[in-house]
Amino acid sequence: MMRSSPIIASQHWQPSRRQAIASTTAAAAWASSSGNKIMASSAATQAAELPVVPTAEIIPGLEISRVVKGCWQLSGGHAGDRATDRTSGKAAVQDFQKFVEAGITTFDTADIYGPSERIIGEYLSSLSPEASSKCQVLTKFCCFGDSMRQANKLDFVSKSINNSCSNLKSDTLDCVQFYWHDYSNKNYVDAALHLAELQSKGKIKAIGVTNFDVPRLAEMIDAGVPVVENQIQYSLLDTRPDNGMTKYCEEKNIRIVPYGTAAGRFLTDAYFGKKPADVSVNTYSLSKYGSVISQRGGWEWYQDLLRVLRDVATKHNVDIAEVSSRWVLQRPAVAAVILGARNASHVDQHRKIFTFELDNDDLAKIEVALDTGIKPTSDVYSWERGGRWA
Repeated sequence: MMRSSPIIASQHWQPSRRQAIASTTAAAAWASSSGNKIMASSAATQAAELPVVPTAEIIPGLEISRVVKGCWQLSGGHAGDRATDRTSGKAAVQDFQKFVEAGITTFDTADIYGPSERIIGEYLSSLSPEASSKCQVLTKFCCFGDSMRQANKLDFVSKSINNSCSNLKSDTLDCVQFYWHDYSNKNYVDAALHLAELQSKGKIKAIGVTNFDVPRLAEMIDAGVPVVENQIQYSLLDTRPDNGMTKYCEEKNIRIVPYGTAAGRFLTDAYFGKKPADVSVNTYSLSKYGSVISQRGGWEWYQDLLRVLRDVATKHNVDIAEVSSRWVLQRPAVAAVILGARNASHVDQHRKIFTFELDNDDLAKIEVALDTGIKPTSDVYSWERGGRWA
């Protein structure tokens, strides 16, 4: 679902083994083991005072947390630094509880994310029915190749949905987000109508889409498919949703749930002041979002943007990551942001997103920085499908 292209090729990217690691859990452990019990106690107190992540309504009866735990990282290829890797096995299952305790009760996955659905299902089945009912799962029905040719058959779509139900150990799916790989195959409207039929039978609570452009989304809406949620890439690096998608979603009462808001950690303090050679491209996320930086203006422009974000973050006593997510959450029609997680070390940072709001002065400074780059003029996900960026 992503275009394969050189990472910031114009900047002669030469990755090394260096990677910034931020772990509040590790910091607390260090403080305690070093005899700095006062520091550890202070850190625990500050964490306790942070707000629980709030919720947003998608449809009556389905509310999601405004930060969603992204589980693409559980699909394989995201292990990164071995010391902080908790993307598989028991560690991956155990980490969910820390998110839930912070109010991050919604998990995003897909039928094509390897063991991701099964890991979520294992966690949910370990809970009491009452506790499990307070969690929500956004999964996907993704069509490539032969599956696009068969997706006009209800039995084929039903089999895929039942498989996700089995993986998640649930009779009903909270939300199914529909992805279609090649628009030249027009079966996507029929496939979406089959999802609507399964919804009417109680197999699906809500229908969403992911990475469709405005014309194709409108086709499905006009055909009577009740799309209520739209998962798209949206960040300070990728503002393509502003080219028509956010307006359309506002008009149709469709809630946007963006991914890529932290751009694989590129929109955090981890890479502020770094050179391309300082970056170890050791995850799929870094590879994907590094190519977006290349399109947006290159490494020098990206560092200029980080400087502005760092100033705003200092003003609000937060980090660049929180500013990046807050900016997206304040965009029109956005219900929540998906933040991919290899471990639970950033949970308290996610809670800090809700300790402040960006004011008009902040937004104006950020807009000036964005204007100096190459703003995209294309629709959502068209570049990844072989189209243009600007």
